[in-house]
Amino acid sequence: MTLALEPVVTPVRLGDYRRPAWSVDAIELDVDLGIDATEVSSRLVLRSDTGQSAPLRLNGEGLELLALALDGQALDAHAFRYEGGVLEVDGVRDGSVLETRVRVQPAANTALEGLYLSGSREHGFLLTQCEAEGFRRITFFPDRPDVLARFTVTLRADRQRFPVLLAGGNPTGVGELPDGRHWARFVDPHPKPCYLFALVAGRLENITRDYVTADGRAVKIVIWSEANVIDRCHYALDAVERSMRWDEHTYGRNYDLDVFHVVATHDFNMGAMENKGLNIFNAKYLLADPDSSTDDEYRAVEAVVAHEYFHNWTGNRVTCRDWFQLSLKEGLTVFREQQFSADMNSVPLKRIEDVALLRRTQFPEDAGPLAHPVRPAEYREINNFYTATVYEKGSELVRMLAGRLGQEGFRRGMELYFQRNDGQAATIEDFLGALGDANAIDLKPYLAWYAQAGTPRLHAKSEYDAVAREYTLTLSQQTRPTPGQPEKVPVPIPVKLSLFDRDGRILPLRMDGEEKADGAERVVVLHKAAQRFVFKDVDAPPVPSLLRDFSAPVVLEYDYTPAELALLLTHDPDGFNRWEAGQQLALLAFDTLNDSVDSAACKAWCEALAALFEDRQLDDALLADLLTPPGEIELADRQSEVDPSRIHAQRQVLQQRLAAHMGADALLARYRDLSAHASQPLDAASQARRRLRRRVLELFALLNPERAHALAATQYETALGMTDRLAALGVLVRDRAPQAAAALAHFRDRYADNPLALDKWFTVQAQVPGEPALAIVATLERDPAFTLKNPNRARSLLGAFASTNPSGFHRTDGAGYQLLGERLVQLDALNPQIAARLATAFNGWQRLEPMRRVVARRALETLVQRQGLSPNLSEIIGNVLQH
Repeated sequence: MTLALEPVVTPVRLGDYRRPAWSVDAIELDVDLGIDATEVSSRLVLRSDTGQSAPLRLNGEGLELLALALDGQALDAHAFRYEGGVLEVDGVRDGSVLETRVRVQPAANTALEGLYLSGSREHGFLLTQCEAEGFRRITFFPDRPDVLARFTVTLRADRQRFPVLLAGGNPTGVGELPDGRHWARFVDPHPKPCYLFALVAGRLENITRDYVTADGRAVKIVIWSEANVIDRCHYALDAVERSMRWDEHTYGRNYDLDVFHVVATHDFNMGAMENKGLNIFNAKYLLADPDSSTDDEYRAVEAVVAHEYFHNWTGNRVTCRDWFQLSLKEGLTVFREQQFSADMNSVPLKRIEDVALLRRTQFPEDAGPLAHPVRPAEYREINNFYTATVYEKGSELVRMLAGRLGQEGFRRGMELYFQRNDGQAATIEDFLGALGDANAIDLKPYLAWYAQAGTPRLHAKSEYDAVAREYTLTLSQQTRPTPGQPEKVPVPIPVKLSLFDRDGRILPLRMDGEEKADGAERVVVLHKAAQRFVFKDVDAPPVPSLLRDFSAPVVLEYDYTPAELALLLTHDPDGFNRWEAGQQLALLAFDTLNDSVDSAACKAWCEALAALFEDRQLDDALLADLLTPPGEIELADRQSEVDPSRIHAQRQVLQQRLAAHMGADALLARYRDLSAHASQPLDAASQARRRLRRRVLELFALLNPERAHALAATQYETALGMTDRLAALGVLVRDRAPQAAAALAHFRDRYADNPLALDKWFTVQAQVPGEPALAIVATLERDPAFTLKNPNRARSLLGAFASTNPSGFHRTDGAGYQLLGERLVQLDALNPQIAARLATAFNGWQRLEPMRRVVARRALETLVQRQGLSPNLSEIIGNVLQH
């Protein structure tokens, strides 16, 4: 028996890509399942893709090799080598069959990659996670996404301990075995890469629904979970059906297997995984009920269910050639998910949510030492590239292309993309080529977006010629240097725009060279470093509404006056652009805060919002978003030297000015009105009222804390669901109100057996602003329910503290950095992926003010000098320190 040494990590470069020397036409897996030891037998039918004689190289990590045979003959030790995570076999010919048998240890696998145990030994179940490189922890295989094989999987296990046996593909047989054991077989007719392999075995319950696709296939949708939460899966089941119908209607894509399994687990590194025919979900994104889930979480469940289902075509049927093309499946599928969510809910609110997320997560990533292109040129640990840049910025690039082609043109391009690449491993070039060819447009210039890190800054300047009645808009672009990319090239930037007169009326547009006006909205594309666009028949200097619908992921720089932004905030008919004008006006107000006198920007912002607050025709949810200024992370992103405590304090002052301008009486009256109509349903109007009620309570608390805390305590006690309950708890806890302790104790007791709800209890306390946060986190670490072994729990406390509470984490004494550094070392020994992701909280430390910068560097240097860190964590800390 042979146990391989751990692999040596070396950089992988896009420029070094070569086709695989060997592919696998078919793989037969026979898995004998056990908690402490599982034996996996595989049979690979091999094909030479190069026509040259070369040793067969298969990936395999942590595998105990029990048997190895080539073409039916057992191999002696001289015919193969197994070291450094690679099995190399001599004498392989085109059509050869390689058979292996290995042993793995699921219960000892705390990294949650490959085959592992979720839950306790007595009641938990076995499952897999293979993306990106987990399959090599299960059996030997060329573990790369451009090797697609047809899988036949047979599972064997003790029936009492593992009554449910699942794998990807169609079920083709079940049966009994001696000694109380049983078996089940699954065949996937579609070739797939090994990262899409999955199995699940354990005691699980299910709910089902019969579904008939648009092309007539009868499908059974089955959602599985542990028995105590199966009643919380019905919303997800509905979301699966909605996703299937939407993909049929919008993209003409039908499901292609006889069964679609979805499984919930509390132990999962990611949000969910799109394994072909057997999606596995972090329970956070599958379970939902009014008592323990907020409105935001319901929408998140719907969105993630849709995301993973949409991967069936954008990721599974057409996969990525290599991991450098990761955004080909993830960015594209995020875009499809965002389209779906907008259609299911509200188009402007969804766009606001997506752009806010982009600015909160991806823009800081692009501006710091962890900046990388959507398609990176090199990586050491691929798990570190599941980032906001690949997902969120990648989605924005697809959105730009869809906007360039129009709805019909994009659909036409996607159909050609599927036609050309079905069953293949594709590249970004393949994607752009199909979209362009279907529309007779050269989209190659957009490749620069995929190859270049950093957020472009779009400068806009206006000129007006009264004699010629011409308005000229000059656009220019600049992208700042990023690590490894000091020089930047211009990228095509589509700018959707409208013009308004000074009374707030939108103007018809006639551009230079056009005979007559054509509509009130136009998209101009900046291809060069700078360009001029001329508009005719403009009677007076207009107010431009630029980058409407956030038509490109850039930072817009235009010298708006407060009055111009207030005009757009008040009159722009597009919900997103109204919000965007409010955000820009709030930034001006923040920059010009004065201790005693409101600046022009602050006055304009407060007056415009106070007027909108009285407009009962305005959507409640949109109003809630309009009343919310940019967050502390977005405010910090605009400063060269960041003092998080000062930013927090100034943002509070800004909100107090807004609340004071609106008036305590008006806020209290609106709160009472919203409370009188409180209800539990998930319809849009009810969700909107809850959203606005929370925001009004937060603003009222800035004027009359004692009265607001009494209202929050009552709201907590009488809440009809988690949205209102958590909103009230948040006000009490963040303000450290006298009623907070009793509410926290009640919440802790009520949800003691509900892990997802208990995560909220940890998070709401970890987000207490300022210096008290550290002591609170230290206390919560001693709670019996806290564990580093569960990713959700680690994120709910440490992630919330370090990544979403700047004034609490970035202490001047460095104690927050020290605590996180110590926990990262502990977590790294258990789960390197989660440790590396939490470590990204150090991103941007170089822009802190000098005192914090010194202690942050000290903490990072201490951490990087620790022996035995994983490649995952070492890469993140090393990159953060070096740049």
